[in-house]
Amino acid sequence: MGWHSGEGDRDQADAREAADASSEASAADARKPDDRPARRKRPEATPAQRALGLLVRREHSRRELTRKLTARGVEVDAAVAAVDKMQAAGWQDDGRFAEQLIRSRAATGYGPVRIRAELAMHGLPREAVSTAMESAEADWPSLARDLVQRRFGPAVADDRDLRYKAADWLLRRGFSNDHVRAATRFDPDD
Repeated sequence: MGWHSGEGDRDQADAREAADASSEASAADARKPDDRPARRKRPEATPAQRALGLLVRREHSRRELTRKLTARGVEVDAAVAAVDKMQAAGWQDDGRFAEQLIRSRAATGYGPVRIRAELAMHGLPREAVSTAMESAEADWPSLARDLVQRRFGPAVADDRDLRYKAADWLLRRGFSNDHVRAATRFDPDD
């Protein structure tokens, strides 16, 4: 393998380019646009189909579902009619939504005060919120105690500043004063 001028390399590259160009041309001839079937456009989803699509993903309150449909361009009357249809078919239920939200928020460490406020923001009537909160199988004082133990450790019992910090944290998480007292043995009213 001696020295060469590189002209042979250029000739080989030119031959490769010509072969590639001819194979691309033959492939383009074989694949004509007329051979491919035209894609049909999907018909516009009805408001009821859109509502069902949202409900399949997760539970929604009546107000939330109506708001989301109108935000997606559905007229208000059509959105209300679609939500009524979903409710009549059993796909949308504010009580089921409230139970699911309570379970979810309690599992992530939020207290009953915050959960009630969130349910009210979703437009649920007070009676429905009260019924859902009473039927919830959450032991709020023990949940608060577990959260404090996990977050602050066993030193909470001995350190007044740490108890104050834990009490403040629980209040911000939505636990009542009674739950805070039970969890930290600290009175937030002092």
